[in-house]
Amino acid sequence: MVRRRQIYEGKAKILYEGPEPGTLIQYFKDDATAFNAQKRGTISGKGVFNNRISEHIFTALKGIGVPTHFIRRLNMREQLIRQVEIVPIEVVVRNVAAGSLSKRLGIEEGTQLPRTIIEYYYKDDALGDPLIADEHIACFGWASQEEMNDIADMAIRVNDFMSGMFAAIGIRLIDFKLEFGRVWENDYPRIILADEISPDGCRLWDMKSNEKLDKDRFRLDLGGEAEAYQEIARRLGLLEEEDASSVLDLDTHRKKRGR
Repeated sequence: MVRRRQIYEGKAKILYEGPEPGTLIQYFKDDATAFNAQKRGTISGKGVFNNRISEHIFTALKGIGVPTHFIRRLNMREQLIRQVEIVPIEVVVRNVAAGSLSKRLGIEEGTQLPRTIIEYYYKDDALGDPLIADEHIACFGWASQEEMNDIADMAIRVNDFMSGMFAAIGIRLIDFKLEFGRVWENDYPRIILADEISPDGCRLWDMKSNEKLDKDRFRLDLGGEAEAYQEIARRLGLLEEEDASSVLDLDTHRKKRGR
């Protein structure tokens, strides 16, 4: 595919102009960051696996009626998506105490929450993505009440579906991050799921051993980051025709030839 004009580069992805109006090409990088980009590194093959995992999950969500920006995967690292106006709110869905929730409230990590919690964070790296309340969202006009109702409803649907999907392969869905965007239809905005869903933005623990199979392995210097991402892809059935090593070998060869 002919390389197109770069629109945006984030910590884990690059967005390029798409082949048709209203589309973008989303490229998944191997770059890894943590603690608001204070820690930086690389996880070999991460972009390849995140592309496949996110494609799998977004396709499944579309099948249950959740609208998303995903159109199709183009190659090992790129997918075609709808261009959206990103809502400047990160939505975090928590089923089990971990990460910042455990630190803020002094709850032991791994404690099952009495009910699922949805938290909102204002998307601003310079401010460290601060925790916000519904009142902040309404006061500053980041989203309407109708949009927030749609966001909360979709977040719960995604959580219900993903909890079951991961439980079926022996993985406990601890928490995860979602982003949403607006598309305009007849001058009326509609909220759809955007960004990605992958081990970069989910906490995923093995049900038997509690082994972390997500980016916490990078955050906490546990090692085995690439193997964890591979394991998620393997359990989801995405490596049935080619083992993880062959995926990474092909990716390395592609990088040497140049994109």
